[in-house]
Amino acid sequence: MSGGGTRKGGRRLLAALAAGLLVAVAALSYVASQSGSGTDGYGSGKTELIVSAAASLKESLEALKTRFEDEHPDIRLTFNYGSSGALQKQIEQGAPADLFLSAGMQQIEALREQSLIEDSVTLLGNELVVVVPKDAGALQSITKLSDLTLDDYRVIAVGQPETVPAGQYAKEALVAAGIWNDVEDRLVFAKDVRQALTYAETGNADAALVYATDAAASSRSFVALRVDGSLHSPIAYPAALLAESAHPDEAAVFYRFLQSAEASELFAQFGFRPAA
Repeated sequence: MSGGGTRKGGRRLLAALAAGLLVAVAALSYVASQSGSGTDGYGSGKTELIVSAAASLKESLEALKTRFEDEHPDIRLTFNYGSSGALQKQIEQGAPADLFLSAGMQQIEALREQSLIEDSVTLLGNELVVVVPKDAGALQSITKLSDLTLDDYRVIAVGQPETVPAGQYAKEALVAAGIWNDVEDRLVFAKDVRQALTYAETGNADAALVYATDAAASSRSFVALRVDGSLHSPIAYPAALLAESAHPDEAAVFYRFLQSAEASELFAQFGFRPAA
């Protein structure tokens, strides 16, 4: 009696496993069919491009997305924003991406050395500025970078120099101005340039070094000083086609669009400069 029960239980177990296997095979077949069709997996028939982009490009790229998708209804853009250094690491670790828009050349060159770049072009330029909280009248009277050594500026926000290009440029400027050692203990390091801006907007920092385009998009900060460009490396935003793109043909279409006069005019509306 117990032997028959064991055999029946075994058959039921095998049947359940077989049913589960069929479900798994069906699911895998569906995923494969979606991948093979090159669509975004939502049944829209559109090819999804994943674009890893520096946080400082967010507003301009969202506007560009609308324009591009209107002109190319078969392509859907999905943006992954962050610090350029963090995005570089994601790409190195195999995260899916078709294009990379960095706020610095260092990240592109690091990926190129690993044969992860198919092609790249310097797309845009920008400017470094010092911002303070909008309602902090006494903090707005900066005339030179060395004023940041004054007691009024107890907390200064900058991007992490190792991973955030804006932080790299800020460190270069502070070193060139001869005040890095004087202000280093006052620095709070942000994960990206937008976080540095937020520290100033909310009053958690007395000043922040950010891009002019970020400051222009903020209603809660005041540009107290435009940093002399000779104090740091030229600010360059390269765009790169990635060698591991899942959709290289469609990625090339957006890559060319980024270099068009139409895109340049739109970027200019957000304060970006043409590439030097």
